[in-house]
Amino acid sequence: MKVAKKKTDEEMKRLENTFIKPSDIDTILRDDATVYTEDGKLLLLFRKKKLTGGQEFYDIIADYMKRHPSTNRGTASGSTTKNTRENPKIQTTITGYFDRWSPIHKHLFKKKGIKTPIEVRETAFLADYPDEFEKMVPFIEQIDRLYKKYLPEYYEKQYKKAKETHFKIADTSFTSTTINLNFTTTIHKDKGDDDEGYGNLATIQRGNYTGAETCFPQYGIGVDVREGDILLMDVHQWHANLPIKLEKGAERMSVVCYLRKKLWERTRHKSRAFMKRHNKTVKSLKERIS
Repeated sequence: MKVAKKKTDEEMKRLENTFIKPSDIDTILRDDATVYTEDGKLLLLFRKKKLTGGQEFYDIIADYMKRHPSTNRGTASGSTTKNTRENPKIQTTITGYFDRWSPIHKHLFKKKGIKTPIEVRETAFLADYPDEFEKMVPFIEQIDRLYKKYLPEYYEKQYKKAKETHFKIADTSFTSTTINLNFTTTIHKDKGDDDEGYGNLATIQRGNYTGAETCFPQYGIGVDVREGDILLMDVHQWHANLPIKLEKGAERMSVVCYLRKKLWERTRHKSRAFMKRHNKTVKSLKERIS
């Protein structure tokens, strides 16, 4: 299947950080599909009912996310400010490894006169709950295997990078996962991930909901990704979610797996011993400033 642009690049840039409406989307995919842009580039690959174990994954992380809402999703949350303290609080978290200190880290490092190490760190959940994180890995490994199966050419390029760093999730092509709960994104392009790779999206469902389809408004097409499905997508194209309507008590969790490029660049060819020393140093710094 091929799709053509409905809107120009200039029109899409003006729509950045705004919510999409159902009228913006002509087609919603609910069955297996592979979609290319008119210039022959893969836009998305969607396969139904390929993943298992989503409920167990949800049980591990959902309560943590509810206790620790975030203000650090930038334009994807509809915010127009770079001051994260002014952003809306949403239920989102990153697990695995990250390539930026938080604003509070930077402030405290400066205030305490602490020389900061290389800007790479375990995410809070991994650092604080390593055993629980390990229980999440099998689900992420499933996603990795599907990525390899369906997009081997892109997978191998990303996996080659992942092999060069110990700051990654098990033996996968991913350094990080972003997990969202009942969060609908505005029109945006992902930043910071491997520009040679594709995004990997899965969802987990509690109760019933409608909406929240993952859409590419420039092309007028969207995908209804449900539990067990896998969506491999070009996250460097404009994308967003349609509004979600949740029945009482219902929840929709999305799981996005990827490789952070700066993290790879900063840690490639560093030894496992370096990783262990670095993580220990960061933990000790955290204790000093807490």
